[in-house]
Amino acid sequence: MRILVIEDEPKVARALQQGLEDESYGVTLAQTGEEGYFLLTSQRYDLAIIDVMLPGRDGFEILEAVRRQGCRTPAIMLTARDALEDRVRGLDLGADDYLVKPFAFPELSARVRALLRRSQPQPPALLSLLDLEIDPVARCGRRGGKPLDLTPREYELLEYLLRHQGRIVSREMLTRDIWKEPVRHTPLDNVIDVHMVRLRRKVDEGCAVRLLHTVRGVGFTLKAGHP
Repeated sequence: MRILVIEDEPKVARALQQGLEDESYGVTLAQTGEEGYFLLTSQRYDLAIIDVMLPGRDGFEILEAVRRQGCRTPAIMLTARDALEDRVRGLDLGADDYLVKPFAFPELSARVRALLRRSQPQPPALLSLLDLEIDPVARCGRRGGKPLDLTPREYELLEYLLRHQGRIVSREMLTRDIWKEPVRHTPLDNVIDVHMVRLRRKVDEGCAVRLLHTVRGVGFTLKAGHP
């Protein structure tokens, strides 16, 4: 995780850098508003800690400018002023948190962790149909709570069908999107059909409700009941 600290007081900047590096963050220091603005707009950071009172551009000006340019890097504002209007202004300009000096480093550390957790992309949700579900992160599937022993290609087919559940998936779509061969002199129909027979056996065998169906002359569909 990379953190940009924009702070002009050398003692405070060094303390922040040391404390954050001790917690295994990569830290870049900027001592003026102009330097901080340049770094924030030219490099990628996971978090910015910005002092309000800075030489050159102040922290509010930096925040307003980068937010106007579409920069969504989470930002904690630091200030020695505890005026309500300052906190409101910072939040209105796009600050994610506000900390008044002097503060205890453990409090700043906790706020950093909370913001970084909040800004991380959420894992994709499970894909499911009745008692069939797959986990796109682990690339595994279950039917009725029992694991499915899927090959990598079978998993790709099942995920594709689940993302298109209820719709007909043609062999041409599978050739293009799964086998990545949009132009092919020899059709992959036989290969696809063999994979589908194996996948159907693993998904539907022993289950009261069939989910994987062949639509004759067209392709396949994943849905409960008849195609």
